[in-house]
Amino acid sequence: MSEQSYEAYYVPHNSKLPIFASLGIFLTVFGIGNILNDMSAGTEHSAGMWVLLVGGLVLGFTLFYWFGTVIEENHQKLYSDQMNRSYVWAMGWFIFSEVMFFMAFFGALFYVRFWVVGWLGGEGDRGPSELLWPGFTPEWPMMSNPETDKFVGPAEVIPSLQLPLLNTALLITSSFTVTIAHHAIKEGNRKKLINWLAATIALGLIFLVVQGYEYYHAYADLGLTLASGIYGTTFFMLTGFHGAHVTLGTFMLIVMLGRALKGHFEADDCFGFEAASWYWHFVDVVWVGLFIFVYLLGGGPTGF
Repeated sequence: MSEQSYEAYYVPHNSKLPIFASLGIFLTVFGIGNILNDMSAGTEHSAGMWVLLVGGLVLGFTLFYWFGTVIEENHQKLYSDQMNRSYVWAMGWFIFSEVMFFMAFFGALFYVRFWVVGWLGGEGDRGPSELLWPGFTPEWPMMSNPETDKFVGPAEVIPSLQLPLLNTALLITSSFTVTIAHHAIKEGNRKKLINWLAATIALGLIFLVVQGYEYYHAYADLGLTLASGIYGTTFFMLTGFHGAHVTLGTFMLIVMLGRALKGHFEADDCFGFEAASWYWHFVDVVWVGLFIFVYLLGGGPTGF
């Protein structure tokens, strides 16, 4: 092989970081599972929250050190073009896996809305449900569940043109601000990069605050909870996981802001920022789908 065609591929030394990352993920998921089980059982005091906290700290510190090592290796020019391409493909496949993750939840929503609710009302080939739930009228959202003694339906649903519309405006605006910050890198304008990236982070944080208030309002005033039937379950699973992704994306952008303040990123070397911006655009697109199918078209008495 000629010297011109050979391209060195950097291989790091043995590392214990993947083990710590796996431990952090395990504790985080285990803690979340315990919290959900305790909520179902009505238990107030549980170790699940502490397990979740420990898992989050382990995973957070591991990723912080791991990504710091990758950044330092990049600054030492240890990465070849082939290595950089592998990062691009890795981020692309990661986002694709996230697309499939949300497609599963959207699929569950459509399946329940278009088929299951009708079957419960006696439509189709599943036969009448009169023997099990006499007088049940299929509707979406399901304000009155078949077994009202076990699953009390919500008194109201969240109006789509109030807080959800505000959050939609916030995230769509943030897609523009992060794009402007990206162009600032290409222009070599450090001040513009920092200002517009900070604006994007502020919009993300405001979104999370608004969603937190929306959840409080749903639980405290509307009776819309995880225990209020299939509508509450699909609503909180879809919006809750999206909120978790917005939180992760906000952390990613905060890290990018810290790097920008330290003088990182050049026009030809800024994939860390680009990967974070790709992820941010992805969560924005998912929210648009949520706003349309969960709030706008799925929240009225006639459904979608």
